[in-house]
Amino acid sequence: MKELNSILIANRGEIASRIMRSCRKMGIRSVAVFSDADRHAPYLEEADSALYLGESAAAASYLNVEKILEAARRAGVDAIHPGYGFLAENAAFARACAAQGFVFIGPRPEAIELMGSKWAARELMQAQEVPVVPGYQGSDQSLSRFEQEAARIGYPVLLKATAGGGGKGMRLVRTAPELEAAMQAARSEAEHAFGNSRLMLEAYIEEGRHIEFQIMGDRHGQLIHLLERECSLQRRYQKVMEESPSPVMNPQLRQRMADAALRAARALQYDNAGTVEFIYQQQTDTFYFLEVNTRLQVEHPVTEAITGLDLVQLQIESAAGMPLRIAQEEVKSRGYALELRLYAEDATRNFQPASGRILHFEAPQLEGLRLESAVRSGSDIPVYYDPMIAKLIIRGETRSEAHRKMRYTLRQLHCLGITTNQDFLLALMNMPAVQ
Repeated sequence: MKELNSILIANRGEIASRIMRSCRKMGIRSVAVFSDADRHAPYLEEADSALYLGESAAAASYLNVEKILEAARRAGVDAIHPGYGFLAENAAFARACAAQGFVFIGPRPEAIELMGSKWAARELMQAQEVPVVPGYQGSDQSLSRFEQEAARIGYPVLLKATAGGGGKGMRLVRTAPELEAAMQAARSEAEHAFGNSRLMLEAYIEEGRHIEFQIMGDRHGQLIHLLERECSLQRRYQKVMEESPSPVMNPQLRQRMADAALRAARALQYDNAGTVEFIYQQQTDTFYFLEVNTRLQVEHPVTEAITGLDLVQLQIESAAGMPLRIAQEEVKSRGYALELRLYAEDATRNFQPASGRILHFEAPQLEGLRLESAVRSGSDIPVYYDPMIAKLIIRGETRSEAHRKMRYTLRQLHCLGITTNQDFLLALMNMPAVQ
């Protein structure tokens, strides 16, 4: 076991702030990094020290491995936490940290590498008898082979880039005549985003529900799940609302999915925080493996709200070599929680990202509300990064109570001076189908 006294957070904004809170609680020195665009960002004030990385563009700062490692050397830290996004699922970065003598707060590089390819992930899960979506992942990438496989699977089908994620290189194809153009578009997007144009084909699950299981492992072979989150409400394959428990969950389904999630994690010899994602078809009561996110998720506060656990603390303890402090039978769900993401974007203009200065930011005081943000009145939303302003997390005793409190929060929240998706989120929460 290695004692961790100081951690460099290789990230920015609200997730950097979130990690710092756990560090402070544990008596660990936190070191922030920043680019030109973040020189006056509020999260820097929460760190014990902060080091300049470089220019505003992510490639010159938060994605520059050598600059991150040099900052860690200068700060004399014991470990590096990547947060999510940026370098969080970069196996080469995890290995570089270890080579320089820093503990990487995340899973083994081998697990990251395996799950970095949807192709490899799918084959591994099939070998472990984890159900996967019917599809094709062969080396023959010709149009004729894809036409043949799509006919076998049955339309509609989903084209996916085998590398990367976030909806890049993904196209829904409903009829055979659409396939060729969709393949060209998906390949081009995948090549641009990931430097890899290889595609796979899957059956498209109509009216599927997106359900994910939070997993946590240690370096002593122990693995547990921390229940499920549902994130079926999405836009462009990006999550809009996350909630737990899932409204369609029952004890039998939870057990089946949890067992599959743990089989997936054991196949990876998983030893930190991660998420196993499934697509669930309610009509047939069947579910299929989608992917494993080998990092902390944006929506991890939902799990923290219902379990009372600190996932970042568990991550740090696991990375330090400590055994898990909680057994599976001790994981209990209390009440209901949901999360919405407040973005600087214009929902009336196809959700075009916005930037600029927030003149006034104020959230209501409400029991059960947790605000994860790294902005305040006077903060700037730069053009260089994801335009998320805040995460709104609500816990209630029941789903209806939590939804009511979220609607109240959205009506009382003030974020002036910049265009946001606040009205869109409130309209969403008012929809009878969502309720």
